[in-house]
Amino acid sequence: MTDPLANQNALFNQYESEYCSKSTDISRKVQALGSFSADVRRLRTKEIEAELKEADQILRRMDMEARSFSQEKSQQLMRKVKEYKADLKKITEDSRQAQGAASGGAAARAELGLADNFYDTSAGQRERMLKTTEKLDKTSDRISQGRAQLAETEELGVSILQDLHRQRETITHAQDTLHGADDNIAKARRVLASMSRRIMTNKLIMWGICLLLVGSICLVLYYKIIK
Repeated sequence: MTDPLANQNALFNQYESEYCSKSTDISRKVQALGSFSADVRRLRTKEIEAELKEADQILRRMDMEARSFSQEKSQQLMRKVKEYKADLKKITEDSRQAQGAASGGAAARAELGLADNFYDTSAGQRERMLKTTEKLDKTSDRISQGRAQLAETEELGVSILQDLHRQRETITHAQDTLHGADDNIAKARRVLASMSRRIMTNKLIMWGICLLLVGSICLVLYYKIIK
């Protein structure tokens, strides 16, 4: 039958072995950090930070495992975990110091124009600033051109609105003129209708007079023939 205590010891020892291997590897990378170029150093720094997190996770698992033992055994293992935590804290501080020293050295080399990357040197930084200034000037020119075009467009819009207003006034005046013409046409129609009625009346009167004359002539002739 498998001994649970032996399994716990084996698991704790496995975590301990993983941490020792991981911390040794991290220490070696921290010591070599200053010998790399700026780009490689940034990559190495990220790797170290990731491995420090992994080492911290291993210590957390060791801490949980140590608490699962009996009180006497747990205290013994917890002291060991505490020592490993102090060791990891020191490695973390060494990593930060190495990064700061490497950055300071890179800055000093940049001031002297000896940086690994041209754009980290003073000349490179000046060139980059000049390029940035040129880009800003070009952007400013484009903005000025855009504002000028916007002003021209605004003036054109105002001119178009004024033309539309004048056209509207012309159309309104034409409508008023048409209304006046309609009124005159209506008056002319009424006059023509009145004249037409008068002409018809005069015609009727003339026909009546003609009929009376013809009747009178007929009567005169009738009386003369009979007598």
